[in-house]
Amino acid sequence: MNLVWRNALPNPFTKIFAYVGTTNTDISTPLTHTISINNDPLPVELASFTAVTNRNNVTLNWATSKEINNQGFEVERSLVGANSWAKVGTVTGNGTTNETRSYSFTERVTTGNYSYRLKQIDFNGNFEYHNLSSEVNVGVPSEFALSQNYPNPFNPSTKIDYDIATDGNVSVVLFDMSGREVAKLVNDFKPAGYYTVSFNASNLSSGMYFYRISANNFSQTKKMVLVK
Repeated sequence: MNLVWRNALPNPFTKIFAYVGTTNTDISTPLTHTISINNDPLPVELASFTAVTNRNNVTLNWATSKEINNQGFEVERSLVGANSWAKVGTVTGNGTTNETRSYSFTERVTTGNYSYRLKQIDFNGNFEYHNLSSEVNVGVPSEFALSQNYPNPFNPSTKIDYDIATDGNVSVVLFDMSGREVAKLVNDFKPAGYYTVSFNASNLSSGMYFYRISANNFSQTKKMVLVK
């Protein structure tokens, strides 16, 4: 289909802009323009789109077999049954290419059932959605666990992951080499789930420390090293 626009008399207030490549260009002259509209292929041909979970980490992997003018992707998430989507990240595209390109995005979520989709955006602002075909389920842990802090050694901040298999009171306590309690990181009732606690040791001196979790009948101790 061809659309023809004509302006018989010059009019300084009439402007036409079009994207030439990725540049928004003034094409107001000449005074006659023919705009062709055809059934061009999709700007991005998605070859695959999958999800894997590890604890409460969700990793999305997708690949494209072809890209035209692809600025990038916005990753959106929704709770199953909800009517709203939240943008949770962005991934830069590869512009125009006929080669297979692979992408990945990882985020940490709470227990629940989720839907994901990609919002593919062109350089000219056009966009198209690609939905993950299956739901992503993040359940509760099957057992209690305490992970090694990361980073380790650290200065001055570090994080500790821990898994709670059943509801109950949880404490995570930090001790120095002499066995003296120097910080209480967690002391609260926790529903079953995956958790992370952050710790800032700015007020402590360099050295080795121990952290211990107690939850129901579970107890475990690990060591961490603060280097200033």
